[in-house]
Amino acid sequence: MKNLILTFIGMISSRALIAQETAEIEMADRMMASGKIYVVVAVLLLIFLGIVLYLILLDRKIGKLERDTNNQG
Repeated sequence: MKNLILTFIGMISSRALIAQETAEIEMADRMMASGKIYVVVAVLLLIFLGIVLYLILLDRKIGKLERDTNNQG
């Protein structure tokens, strides 16, 4: 079973290496030239920060609920 898994992983990784060619990324170049790439980066950063803030607030609420549950029991 271990040999089968290792063979499968080897096949997948070799296909990934073959698929990596040095090709130009035209869309990124066009967006960089027109300045739109900064808007994309800003939106992605805003989404990421929103998710992080949500997780922090959720962790605080869960921690408070755990403390309240431990104090009652």
